[in-house]
Amino acid sequence: MLLELDDVRVHYGKVEALKGVSLTVEEGEIVSLIGANGAGKSTTLKTISGLRKVSSGHVRFAGEDIGHMPGHRRVERGICQAPEGRGIFPGMSVVENLEMGAYARRGSVRGDTEDDFDRVFQLFPALADRKSQTGGTLSGGEQQMLAIGRALMARPRLLLLDEPSMGLAPKLVSQIFEIITEINGQGTTILVVEQNAAQALARAHRAYVLETGRIVKSAPARSLLEDDDVRAAYLGGRIGT
Repeated sequence: MLLELDDVRVHYGKVEALKGVSLTVEEGEIVSLIGANGAGKSTTLKTISGLRKVSSGHVRFAGEDIGHMPGHRRVERGICQAPEGRGIFPGMSVVENLEMGAYARRGSVRGDTEDDFDRVFQLFPALADRKSQTGGTLSGGEQQMLAIGRALMARPRLLLLDEPSMGLAPKLVSQIFEIITEINGQGTTILVVEQNAAQALARAHRAYVLETGRIVKSAPARSLLEDDDVRAAYLGGRIGT
């Protein structure tokens, strides 16, 4: 098992945001975490990446308990996140943003990252055409591509994606999820938090439904696409593709 959360509880002050969340991600999977706003999806990713402290429970990565490990150490272990809202460096060029993604790789120099640049530019040709542009001048879709590309520069074993479709036109949403599938096909395990349940479930191997800090359903993603309750709550009663 690559990632395991076991009865994880997380608080914001006195408010319990995660109420005993347990989930697993196996090497090579795409796992989706779906739910409404405020369900605790982003908090779950922040807890895995080390941005939120665990009140109780365990977070294990490749068999190691990392629940109290600093976030930068988790990046070194192979966990990297493309955050909600993209979170790029707007005043830095595309290349400089990508170089920051490789910063945690000890001893890295430009020569060590050529293959990684090639990979990112093959996945995102639009970025290759805008290498010298500053991140803030890119479109919303291009900024999302840059955020994902920067995370890939760390050569993660586990890629965490927080709302990758947020604010994007439907055509770009489909493109982003096609690329996510391709990244997974290249060997990167992915845990994606997403409100676009149709796309998330269509691309994932397994999925969890989170409501008010609790996992209420878990199943193969295709099964959840056909689940009446999930369809009514998140798919408008229709099966998405």
